[in-house]
Amino acid sequence: MKPITVLLADDNRLVRKTFRKILEVEDDLEVVGEAKDGKQAVALVKKFRPAMVLMDLSMPVLNGLEATAQILAAFPATKILMLSSYSDEVYMEAAANSGALGYLLKHSAGTSVCAALRQVQQGRTVFSPSVSKRFRQRNWEPARD
Repeated sequence: MKPITVLLADDNRLVRKTFRKILEVEDDLEVVGEAKDGKQAVALVKKFRPAMVLMDLSMPVLNGLEATAQILAAFPATKILMLSSYSDEVYMEAAANSGALGYLLKHSAGTSVCAALRQVQQGRTVFSPSVSKRFRQRNWEPARD
């Protein structure tokens, strides 16, 4: 079986390296590149055409929301899983409405990121448990085409 190709996009080198280590032990996930900002993420998606992008919300030059919009406009089959330290609903809704299929909080992502990437690759939405609970309480569903 062909592995799911993943681009890591985060301005924090340690975060990128940590998630690379987590993903490298999985047979079905392959990291094809790392981007330190949104602009580089867009360029590397164009170069490597990964199936997935693990995208930080807050990055310099071009933030994760803007990068997601540009990537999906050019490569609509690419799946985006947003990663953030922000648990504010406004960011979660913005991520979902930008086309991201998931939103994980950095502090709770850990090894669950592998399962989340697999689910998003299958077209399912994935949110950190605390995020999902808030959305259910508000009866809110992210916009999808």
